[in-house]
Amino acid sequence: MLTDSNLKSKVDSLWNRFWSGGISNPLTAIEQMSYLIFLKRLEDMDNARAAAAKRRKTDFKSIFDKYEKLHPSPIGEGKGVRWSYWSQLPGDEMLRHVRDTVFEFLRNLGSETSSFTQHMEDAMFTIPKASLLQEAVKIIDDMHISEQNIDVQGDLYEYLLGQLSTAGKNGQFRTPRHIIRMMTKLIDPKAGERICDPAAGTAGFLVSAYQHILEMNTSDDIKTYDEEGMPHNLIGDKMEPKFHKFLKGTLVDVRNNSSPSGRSGGVALSGFDFDATMVRMGAMNLMLHGVDNPNFRYADALSKQFSEKQCYDVILANPPFKGSIDESDVNERFTTKTKKTELLFVELIYDLLVTGGRAAVIVPDGVLFGTSNAHVGVRKILVDKCKLEGIISMPSGVFKPYAGVSTAVLVFTKGGITGKVWFYDMQADGFSLDDKRQKISDNDIPDIIKEFAVGSKQLARNKNKKVVVVNVDEIKKNKYDLSISRYKPVEHKPVQYEKPGALMDKVLMLEEEIAEYVRTIKKSV
Repeated sequence: MLTDSNLKSKVDSLWNRFWSGGISNPLTAIEQMSYLIFLKRLEDMDNARAAAAKRRKTDFKSIFDKYEKLHPSPIGEGKGVRWSYWSQLPGDEMLRHVRDTVFEFLRNLGSETSSFTQHMEDAMFTIPKASLLQEAVKIIDDMHISEQNIDVQGDLYEYLLGQLSTAGKNGQFRTPRHIIRMMTKLIDPKAGERICDPAAGTAGFLVSAYQHILEMNTSDDIKTYDEEGMPHNLIGDKMEPKFHKFLKGTLVDVRNNSSPSGRSGGVALSGFDFDATMVRMGAMNLMLHGVDNPNFRYADALSKQFSEKQCYDVILANPPFKGSIDESDVNERFTTKTKKTELLFVELIYDLLVTGGRAAVIVPDGVLFGTSNAHVGVRKILVDKCKLEGIISMPSGVFKPYAGVSTAVLVFTKGGITGKVWFYDMQADGFSLDDKRQKISDNDIPDIIKEFAVGSKQLARNKNKKVVVVNVDEIKKNKYDLSISRYKPVEHKPVQYEKPGALMDKVLMLEEEIAEYVRTIKKSV
């Protein structure tokens, strides 16, 4: 999230310019801002990759190469679509150039078969005034985005979403990056695995999985970490070339003994969302992080039109859980008879995983203890048809300021047998649990990652009071209730009471004081 006050003020200023400039629809404003930030970061990251390739003495292919070969110009081949060129043009000329030339480049940025290109076909440049474009360009330049060491596009979306009157209405609030990273570390996706988020939004989970795989396959003397623990210089030098291509979106057969899944087909990262704006923003986010051809598709994963099944080795997701779907459009694949999206998504994720596939998914607390047949049925899928490995109960402030709902992270493997379930009662995530979400020292996440590695091998009498390990038989006896409060031992602290004689002496003393006060008042009347 945006914590820098200077950066916040610039984002606020950008928002105000769009509002006063005639773009009153908040989602339209966010989309147009994202396009501009994407174009700015596109050149910055291209320059950074060129410099890194030069240092490593390796070949480099610019993202502008294709356009530059097809559109030579007097100012230098293809440079007319670079931010550094068109951002310096006079107002009216800049507006025409971005509308007619730069957006044409943007709509054809991916390969011909790229889902990014398909979704960008409908992308429209709707900034109506040259003055608004100039002001927006100046503000974005002043942000010094490439110097921030943060995923600014995602943070921009997160911050702007807080200003929407419809924020969270359909569950479309961004998952905090540190929670995403925690879940990714718990699942530990590997090179060669197929990873999916069926409700991907701005693609935060897919970006995290991509970075995690690169981090695990980059030499220690090359990668660095910033003050937030985020990795940098992730080049994946220890990864086989075919796995590297696979990770970046190329269709590569990775079927051999080196592949964790041992299966071929598909691409490394796949995302779906039923909001066209989110699809475009998610695809842009993936491309900015180095995924050349993002497989990000417009689809309602709960509807009858969605037919994928048993396709993925890993699923990371925070599906929407505030809405319900039209019963007539619910896919017939579901055995869970409900319109609640949070329950349908859990079954969908089970259905999308291959046997042995792993998932970490955020659900509202109600999924853990709801008493309806649908709630119990979904929990039976997790316990009886999967190896339910862990449940992390998160405090209600994790998703503030967008929502105050209590949530939990489910970690499970499709197939296998549930023996013991590891529970963790998270009480702090490194940020205050109010609307301000300021950084604090209390943080259970490092402990969660460490304790999960031991998991159900621990005894229930573990010294860590935030950890509870429960036998599956006990869970079944309690109607598959998965709330930690059901199993966490209640501590009864001994209370020492005073002797009756001492208490009576205190009562007499108080009565004497009251009588003296009354006599004093009576004398003054």
